[in-house]
Amino acid sequence: IIVVTGAGRGLGRAFAVGAAAAGAAAVVIAELVADWGRATAEALEKSGHRALYVALDLADPASVADMAETVGKRYGRIDGLVNNGAIATGIGGKTFEEIDIETWDRVMRVNVRGTWLATKACAPWLRKGANGARVVNIASDTALWGAPRLLHYVASKGAVIAMTRSLAREMGPDRISVNAVAPGLTRVEATESVPRERHKLYEEGRAIPRAQMPEDVVATVIHLLSDGAAFVTGQLLPINGGFVMH
Repeated sequence: IIVVTGAGRGLGRAFAVGAAAAGAAAVVIAELVADWGRATAEALEKSGHRALYVALDLADPASVADMAETVGKRYGRIDGLVNNGAIATGIGGKTFEEIDIETWDRVMRVNVRGTWLATKACAPWLRKGANGARVVNIASDTALWGAPRLLHYVASKGAVIAMTRSLAREMGPDRISVNAVAPGLTRVEATESVPRERHKLYEEGRAIPRAQMPEDVVATVIHLLSDGAAFVTGQLLPINGGFVMH
């Protein structure tokens, strides 16, 4: 039973599709935008997979708790949680002096607190996982190279990386592994507004000089959700074609 937050489109949808293809008994599409979430769940169902759309607002603690309770009561356990949901669209391009406090707080509320709350809410059900359980946090390589004019997002993903290590130690005794992946700038709906210059910086600066696509990230996340990664925890894997080498 795999839960993917922010699974209505982009990387989140790709992770959900990948988990289903890898043999998940059911994939939970936890999504803020109902139309996107239902569309992803319906597409998986039409492909012969079991999927469930559950409403999720990572900025609302009650919504996070309700999501986990809905999933737990329906399936009796959660085997994997992908903390993908985040605010990334429409916030870039401002210097650290130009970012307003309201936007800073909103990014932290969703990207950092939301990741913590989702993990916390799912923890009782993760402890019931069939062979232990896996948590995969979606960070960003912006936190590794210090992307400019994006400080709130960069800081939030740096926090996710740090949280991954601490959570790995706290959840390890329950046979729950916690890892993070740090994708580079990926060609999805959420990055369509990113200036061409930033895309060019990535695509020309990578050891493998090309655009990054969702499928470049999916296989690693699926591996980290698998039994084969049961003894891998507290790790960060940059997936960016060698733009950052960690």
